[in-house]
Amino acid sequence: MQIAWIYGLIGGLCIGSAAALLLLGTGRIMGASGIVGGLIDGSGSNRGATIAFVAGLIGLPALMSMGGWHVDTQVSSNVALLVLGGLTVGIGTRFANGCTSGHGVCGLSRFSLRGLVATIAYIGAGAITVTLLRWGLGL
Repeated sequence: MQIAWIYGLIGGLCIGSAAALLLLGTGRIMGASGIVGGLIDGSGSNRGATIAFVAGLIGLPALMSMGGWHVDTQVSSNVALLVLGGLTVGIGTRFANGCTSGHGVCGLSRFSLRGLVATIAYIGAGAITVTLLRWGLGL
């Protein structure tokens, strides 16, 4: 029996709950690119909370991996492709003034038109990219 969908459900519940708690507790929107960017450029308002968020973002998957939880993510081992993907995501978050967590999770839950437009744009761009890479280039 295939139960891999349950990981997505649990992950979605965790992300949604974290976003709601951050918004209700601090009044801040949980946009990962903005939080990480604030840590890098020093523009973040609460350095301790920002460091805790980033530590949890990195630490929990590491702990789960050490505890025997392994999910097949099918991430490429091609370092150049990973760097290119990271750079394009970073550039895209600058153009969109936010990332998937900021626009998709928090923006849509607040009925933000800007969040809806950004989410449609990045989901559409992702679908087109995957289609071109898989069928057009055979990757």
